[in-house]
Amino acid sequence: MPKAVVCLPTYNERENLEPMLRALGDKDVRVLVIDDNSPDGTGELADRLATELGYVEVLHRERKEGLGPAYLAGFRHALADGAELVLEMDCDFSHDPNAVPRLIAAVESGADLALGSRYVPGGGVRNWGLLRRVISAGGSFYARVVLGVKVRDLTGGFKCYRRIVLETIDLDSVDSKGYAFQIETTYRALRAGFKVVEVPITFADREVGGSKMSKAIVAEAIWKVPGLRLAALFGRL
Repeated sequence: MPKAVVCLPTYNERENLEPMLRALGDKDVRVLVIDDNSPDGTGELADRLATELGYVEVLHRERKEGLGPAYLAGFRHALADGAELVLEMDCDFSHDPNAVPRLIAAVESGADLALGSRYVPGGGVRNWGLLRRVISAGGSFYARVVLGVKVRDLTGGFKCYRRIVLETIDLDSVDSKGYAFQIETTYRALRAGFKVVEVPITFADREVGGSKMSKAIVAEAIWKVPGLRLAALFGRL
């Protein structure tokens, strides 16, 4: 069995799911679909595909609770199943499945956490308007300055973790629900002394389906960042 597991959270991703799973079929990974009881039938489609594609497994959750809880459930499942490397990525093709081997290679070459980065040389975004570019780059800059770290794409969600990272950063205390989850997990890895490497990627806007971004998700990221910094200063992180 492949030692790498891709955690793929889904909520109403029926149109993207099958193309993504088939695109990951030759990447020497297992794929764990984590479905939050999607009303569009994504979970049922995942079950059917799992019977056909031997590298696919499905974890069903009762309700939608946010990106963070879905990933945490997937991480725990993958670790219990013996995964040595655990990846996270979006199902909507914002993250290119062809970049998965590069993230794995970065960890196999010495990184503890490989982060697909839009904001290092060679990285970038595609099909984004000016406002979204400003918000995304500004959010990463804000988090980097407040937390005092050098990682340029702290909000990035295309990652490959070495098993020991997830075993060390105390998943039970991670409470971010939205995209702040990406900031929190990377910051915890850095605080624990792990080596984080940024691998350049091109992030493309989804072509099918609707974005999960909301004002609440943005607000959580804004207040969560100084909260993490304070927790670190007081030795609680």
